[in-house]
Amino acid sequence: MAAIELRGVTKQYTSYGFFGNRSVTAVQDLDLTVRDGEIFGFLGPNGAGKSTTIDLLVDYAEPTDGSVRVFGNDVSEASVAARERIGVLPDGYGPIGERTGREHVEFAIDAKNADDDPDELLERVGMHGPDEYPVEEYSKGMAQRLMLAMALAGEPDLLILDEPSTGLDPNGARTMRKIVREENARGATVFFSSHILAQVEAVCDRIGILDAGQLVAVDSLESLRSEVGQSAEVTVELSTVPSKIPARVGAIDGVADVRTNGTTVVVACRNDAKAPVIAALHESAADVTNVTTSETSLDDLFESYTRGVA
Repeated sequence: MAAIELRGVTKQYTSYGFFGNRSVTAVQDLDLTVRDGEIFGFLGPNGAGKSTTIDLLVDYAEPTDGSVRVFGNDVSEASVAARERIGVLPDGYGPIGERTGREHVEFAIDAKNADDDPDELLERVGMHGPDEYPVEEYSKGMAQRLMLAMALAGEPDLLILDEPSTGLDPNGARTMRKIVREENARGATVFFSSHILAQVEAVCDRIGILDAGQLVAVDSLESLRSEVGQSAEVTVELSTVPSKIPARVGAIDGVADVRTNGTTVVVACRNDAKAPVIAALHESAADVTNVTTSETSLDDLFESYTRGVA
């Protein structure tokens, strides 16, 4: 059974005004399946519809059309059954009132009818000590850690994290990634939405990219690299660049682009083309003085699949 299944999901918002009504489509005809037990990264530019999709998953909003299922439960018809299996760290929401951090965690445990130890949850997110302060005194990073502790209450089967690194310092971000891996090792599915591409690249099994409310790509990082035709980049420094080198290297199967800059040749290619490219340059009349290779970054893929607006 899939952890998340969206079929033909559209969400429209209508604003009513004196001069007429205005309708905005946030998500359009979205089909998405997240497998049970995977860490799924959800990416997209600002306004792409990521937070709207998460609102639909946790029944904060209803779809205009289509169906949303969590572990087989239709969220619109069996909201309680679906939410009982979800832990969520939402974007734009935080702890409220004069309660302490510890009281917030205790409330989350009670709401889930769970038996977690509040001290253990607070320890996992690095919040011992500050948990006794009123949350109104918390920094953004402290509030984010607290919200993560609350999301972990009851060992949820599905952990939904919307921009989980917001406000976190490097140590906090490292702790968050560690917790994501631990929860996944426990058996939880993790749905991870973030603008920080390095965080997604570090932990996710598969990635979905949303643009203008539509899913434009979904696959493993390596498969997405292959689909855009660039899996690797080879940079070779030569004593000189013979005139026939660009054409010779460009003719190798799997090479997408060849660029020269002075005595440096930069080749974008599939992973399996790296060795033939390097061999061809070694066989040229020039001396090879240095070779470096790198894979196409998630930033590059993101720009390839979207309109380049991050």
